[in-house]
Amino acid sequence: MSFFDKIFPWRKNQEDPMYEIDDWNEIVYDRDDLQINDKQQREDYIKGCLEQIAEASTELENLKHEYNMVTSYLKDMEEIESLPEEEMLLLQSYARRIEELSDKQSDYARRERKLDEAKYRQMERMEDEVQEGCEKLLKAEEYQELIKRDLKRLDGEKQAYQYRKAELQHILEDSRSMAIICTIAVIICILVLLILQYGFSMNTGIGYVAAAALGAAAITAVFLKYNNASEELSRVENGIGRIIRLQNTVKIRYVNNTHLLDYLYMKYQVSSARELQKDYQDYQQEREERERYYSAEKDLDECQKDLIHELRRFQIQDPMIWIHQTRGLLDKKEMVEIRHSLIIRRQSLRRRMDYNKEVVAGKAQDEIKDLAKKYPRYAREIMDTVDEYEKDFS
Repeated sequence: MSFFDKIFPWRKNQEDPMYEIDDWNEIVYDRDDLQINDKQQREDYIKGCLEQIAEASTELENLKHEYNMVTSYLKDMEEIESLPEEEMLLLQSYARRIEELSDKQSDYARRERKLDEAKYRQMERMEDEVQEGCEKLLKAEEYQELIKRDLKRLDGEKQAYQYRKAELQHILEDSRSMAIICTIAVIICILVLLILQYGFSMNTGIGYVAAAALGAAAITAVFLKYNNASEELSRVENGIGRIIRLQNTVKIRYVNNTHLLDYLYMKYQVSSARELQKDYQDYQQEREERERYYSAEKDLDECQKDLIHELRRFQIQDPMIWIHQTRGLLDKKEMVEIRHSLIIRRQSLRRRMDYNKEVVAGKAQDEIKDLAKKYPRYAREIMDTVDEYEKDFS
């Protein structure tokens, strides 16, 4: 075992530190590395929280439109189910007639089709929004990949900073140990020179000079190394704080975009934008063939118009959708399934709205309030930053 292995036994068994990647769904507010007395860092930290609140507000506005549309569908269902029996029987007669006419045009079903009936009905109901849905899905999937790359890059930078932080802490420990060793060595040399001078009457003047010079040079080198490591450690800790704030911002986008993807996949009942594009292409081909049959059946068209007319008379906000959901008018179980699907969609939207309102915006607001409470001497400055940001944002 070498001399330095005896002094620094931890070096021999040192292993590269392992760092656990943070949960990307978790919003973290870490002020351990925040230098609160630094005005620029303090202002950047507050602005980061305010940006999270602004992003949550924008997301809420986008979600409200879809939520109101789904709620409108549910209200239409309630209106239909509350109709008097005579009026409900009238609607069912139109619905039954539409079903019969549709069945007559289904002879071509013997041929091999690219889409089953359920998928075709689904695409038919969503025809007006499928292209927009494809664009949204493609954009969201591409954005998801960009966010993942950003998170991986930030995780890599954070691990590199943390690894460098551990190295610098070890360098500081080494420097302190080396300073002690150099001091002890100089003392030993002086003692030896004193023994040689007074015990053996030797001329040791040059030795004193050499010992002092070497000791001074060694201690100076150790001090410079220690000082450089200390300054770099401060920069590294600032870098870790900055990365954590960036991670929080990107995590919010990751969670919101993941929720958006999950909702769109559920809404269109697909697992990717490519699948939705293929379904839509298949639907267009299928629709062209069906239209050739439907064009010869004016009765079906007239019956559908009659159904829409009656639904409008009953103050149904979106009667068009019911010509594609006639089974729901005839079968209570089907109506329950339609309602269940809409309720699930609305619950998903509500969870996303609550997440942005309570978790993203709420936690950011609480973080600002807690910062002002813990550091009252900066409370006025913090509120000024909030007011200035609100003016710019509005």
